[in-house]
Amino acid sequence: MKLVRDTWLVLTRQLVLMLRNPVWLFVGVLQPLYFLVLFGPLLRPVLGGADAFTTFVPGLLVMLAQFGTLFVGFGLLAELRAGIIERMRVTPVSRLALLLGRTGRDIVMLLAQASILVAVAIPFGLSVKAVNLLLTFVLLSLVAQLLSAVSYAIALKLRSEDAFAPLLNAASTPILLLSGIFLPMTLAPAWLRHISEWNPFSWAVQAARALFAGHPGDPHVWKALVILGGLAIASAAWAARSFARGVR
Repeated sequence: MKLVRDTWLVLTRQLVLMLRNPVWLFVGVLQPLYFLVLFGPLLRPVLGGADAFTTFVPGLLVMLAQFGTLFVGFGLLAELRAGIIERMRVTPVSRLALLLGRTGRDIVMLLAQASILVAVAIPFGLSVKAVNLLLTFVLLSLVAQLLSAVSYAIALKLRSEDAFAPLLNAASTPILLLSGIFLPMTLAPAWLRHISEWNPFSWAVQAARALFAGHPGDPHVWKALVILGGLAIASAAWAARSFARGVR
C-alpha cells in the first residue's frame, strides 16, 4: 500500500508540473503530425488508397512512443542538477515510486498525444475499431514503460547531458530504421528483414498494424505483448535499482 500511495503522490506531482507547461504535450506530437500530413499522402500510390493510413498511422504511433519517452532522462538530469533529487533523499518516499510515478506521467502524456494523432488521421480516411485502438494503446504503454525506464537508468548512470545525448542519438537511429515505421519490412530485402526481427519495436509496429487492420487475433499481437511486457519488467527492475543506488 505504501508503494501505491507513494507512486500516486509522485505521479500527481509530475502531472501537475506537466499541466503548468502544457506546450510540451503538443510539441511532442508535432513531428508525427508533420509526417502524417506532409508525407502520408505520398504513400497512397505505394500502399493503396486510404488504406495507406491504416499502415502508416500505427508506425507513427510507435515512433511517437519511442521518441516521446526515450529522451525523458533529460528532465531527470535537470532535476539532479537543480538538487531536487538530492532533497528527496531525506524523504521516506519509496525509491521505486520515484520511478513508477515518472514513467506513469510519461505514459499519460504519450496516450494523450496518440489520441491527438489518431483524431487528426480520421479525416484522411483512417478507420479503426475502439477495442483494437485500446489494445494498441496498451502496446504503446509497454513501449513507453520500457524506454522511459531505460532512459532514466542511463541518465542516473551517466549524469551528464554531454554523454547522454550522443548515446541516445546513436541508438535511436537504427531502432527507428529497423522498426519498419514508415514502410512495412515486407518490402525490405531478406537480410534486412532478418535483422529487424531482433528489434522488439518492429514487433510492436507489426502488432499495431494488425490491430488497425482489424485482426486482433494475429500472432504478432500476442507475441509483441509478451516480448514488450517482459522487456518492460526487466527495464523497470534495472531502473529501480539505479534509483535505489542514486537516490539514497
